[in-house]
Amino acid sequence: MRAVIQRVSEASVTVDGNITGSIKNGLLVFIGIEDADTMEDIEWLSGKIVNLRIFNDNNGVMNINIKDIDGGILLVSQFTLQASTKKGNRPSYIKASKPEIAIPLYENMIVQLEKDLGKKIGTGVFGADMKVRLLNDGPVTIWFDTKQKE
Repeated sequence: MRAVIQRVSEASVTVDGNITGSIKNGLLVFIGIEDADTMEDIEWLSGKIVNLRIFNDNNGVMNINIKDIDGGILLVSQFTLQASTKKGNRPSYIKASKPEIAIPLYENMIVQLEKDLGKKIGTGVFGADMKVRLLNDGPVTIWFDTKQKE
């Protein structure tokens, strides 16, 4: 499972002209799922996301997490995070899970994030053509791969 986390002042997802999820201060999380992903990956990644200390404390130091600021999370599925660019100029998405595998994992990620955060999160619509708006704060952008755990 791969994720790109962006600290945002605001973010929203629109599908067919309708906003499906939006947050103010918080984290926009793009997630790419592969067949080898498990609940262990979901639990590890969710724990990292909600405990990641990338928000400024009173001294302007990135030292507090999303729970400390009572921020929101907006989760967006993005199969292109599983792209391989090893050969040629056209990315291969062979590693990205098909919907029958990815959707249940995506839904489990929503449940786990809500459990770890202690409140509902915003989401996009799996597999939809989504328009994502965001105001990156910092900018702060962090990348995770649960298979590398760096």
